[in-house]
Amino acid sequence: MKTRALLMALTLIVSAASLTSCGSADNAATESSISAGGEFARSEGEAVNADESPALEAAPDAAEEAAPAEAEAGEAELSADMLAVKDAEIGADDAVDVPDIAEEPEPDPDEDIIIDNGGEAFVLTAGEWNDNENWGFFSNIVSNGTISFPQYGLDPTHRVAVNLTNGGEPLRNKKVELKDGGTTMWSAVTDKEGNAYLFTPATAKVEYTVVAEGAEPVTVTMGSDNEEGQGTGIDSPELSIETGDSTVSYDKTQVMFILDTTGSMGDEIAYLQKDFTSIAEEVGGNDVTFSVNFYKDKGDDYVTSCNDFTDDIKSVQKLLNKERASGGGDTPEAVAEILDETMNSSGWESDSNKIAFLIFDAPPHNDTEQVIMGAIAKAAEQGIRLVPVVASNADRETELFGRAAAIMTGANYVFLTDDSGVGGSHLEPIIGAYDVELLHDIIVRNITELK
Repeated sequence: MKTRALLMALTLIVSAASLTSCGSADNAATESSISAGGEFARSEGEAVNADESPALEAAPDAAEEAAPAEAEAGEAELSADMLAVKDAEIGADDAVDVPDIAEEPEPDPDEDIIIDNGGEAFVLTAGEWNDNENWGFFSNIVSNGTISFPQYGLDPTHRVAVNLTNGGEPLRNKKVELKDGGTTMWSAVTDKEGNAYLFTPATAKVEYTVVAEGAEPVTVTMGSDNEEGQGTGIDSPELSIETGDSTVSYDKTQVMFILDTTGSMGDEIAYLQKDFTSIAEEVGGNDVTFSVNFYKDKGDDYVTSCNDFTDDIKSVQKLLNKERASGGGDTPEAVAEILDETMNSSGWESDSNKIAFLIFDAPPHNDTEQVIMGAIAKAAEQGIRLVPVVASNADRETELFGRAAAIMTGANYVFLTDDSGVGGSHLEPIIGAYDVELLHDIIVRNITELK
């Protein structure tokens, strides 16, 4: 009987704790509205509101109707328990230490993780933008001086946009090069729409040759004194090339996560720990492999920690579970080192769709421009879409570095928003109108669109 009374006491404590363990009321409301399937929409100068749900509005009335019956049942059970323990003798030896249930024990990295999130992905909200698809907007904010490049060695403002087709049908996974004589200035791989983006640091008028598989070479003029770029500070000829070649489709998909694990990244690490298995199961199969890679900075427990691609989701989850936010201290982190190691990895296969998510909140060190440029060029050459996911506390230079990396690898730019109520403040990027979504949904969409 003492055991039953103790269990009831613990039940009451746990019930009370469950009412406060999810943070503020604002956070709980945000999570409920997102989990209910509401999509947020944001446009310049507008507030962000969740879609109203009839099911949620009806819930309070149902709860009020059930409350009296529950209360009567609870009172009857308590009365019976009180009578049963009335004559029991409970001495000092019977005292039980109740642990602080508000503190969760750290997970055992060697055990399979089971995340109970009510069937919904762990809530972090984000937006998405593609500068290559919004080049007019990008050109304007560069031309009027709102933003500037290069940023940490990356300058996407001298771009050749190539669309490769056969009979009007886009050709994917085809190599396209920008050459200066016999020297290849940039190499890229077409996406599913047949688009490839080539870059050069030229600021003076120079003639280049665009070479695409199965097509005749095309001469293009670039430089600040050509017709397209005069007086704008931006340079982007657009070419449509018809070829008799065939499109190439790959069955295999390789997905890489590159995660900053310094002290400010606790929320983002927890997110991936909680949501990775859900992501992997949604996009996965025998033809999808994953790799997780971590970095901090010099003087920390490690600078980089990289792992092979595998289709064993549990083994990847265990690697994630071992990570904790620590180290860092100053703003720049070992971004150049991790990109150099991962983009030049021998694990990337030639016949696969490739995507890498760089989840970070701080820029690289200033003296690493050549390493950064080499890593981004290598990613573009292999057809790796490098998707930056910029977290809280990032500054404007970090945003622009991420956008440049996305532009130059033909990828989307992703940024966390304040709408989830999780973590610190998130920088509002200088972009056009966008939707606020679950980060889970954006990651899944970016992967599935590769196939």
